[in-house]
Amino acid sequence: MGKRLKQQRRGKGGFAFRKPPNTFKADVTFSSLRSGKLIGEVMEFIDDPGHSAPLMLVKYEDGSENVLIAPEGIRIGDRIEEGTGASISLGSVMTLSAIPDGVPVYNIEVSPGDGGKMSRSAGSYATVMAHAGSKVTVLLPSKHMLEIDPECRAEIGAVAGGGRKTQPIMKAGRNHYIKHAINARWPVNRGVKSNPVDHPFGGKQHHKGSSSMVSRNAPPGAKVGHIAARRTGRKKR
Repeated sequence: MGKRLKQQRRGKGGFAFRKPPNTFKADVTFSSLRSGKLIGEVMEFIDDPGHSAPLMLVKYEDGSENVLIAPEGIRIGDRIEEGTGASISLGSVMTLSAIPDGVPVYNIEVSPGDGGKMSRSAGSYATVMAHAGSKVTVLLPSKHMLEIDPECRAEIGAVAGGGRKTQPIMKAGRNHYIKHAINARWPVNRGVKSNPVDHPFGGKQHHKGSSSMVSRNAPPGAKVGHIAARRTGRKKR
């Protein structure tokens, strides 16, 4: 009798694969401001386990506060502008239509008002490439060119914390706690490296040994590989 697969154990929802509760400190999103301009000041930096980059607490002139992703080079006491007519300064929040070509941006909205979805990890940034008609072309960190609505907002600069991967992990135990804090699946082992009792692809051979196509109605222990695939392999030209 074999053991359950790791994905089965995770799916049960036990404490061994669950993130410690109440460890994330803040949600990062833009304010609901759609017109006018707000001027704020960076009050403090926040180290949040849920984000690879440091966060900053911004207090605005009207007394409201918001948490944003900190850009590289920002300091406590610096001024942040947000909204229509905001100046192009580090950390300011502006619509893509108001940002000139060649300016680095991060925390970019995919659709207006979603609060920022792209280029949010430590050290990443995108570049505004061109304004053409009703779209703004942005070069993402993956080198992919994407056309976005000009009313989408973004922050000016590059995300802080870019050197976080420079220091080596050194041992597996440290990586365990890093991944566990964000509820990330780690380690991820290949099925062919498992024992036959642990995985359908397991065994001494370094290949699957059988077809990886499996029925949609297969039992959980066998439901690995290409599930209900329409086709596999290379397309014939």
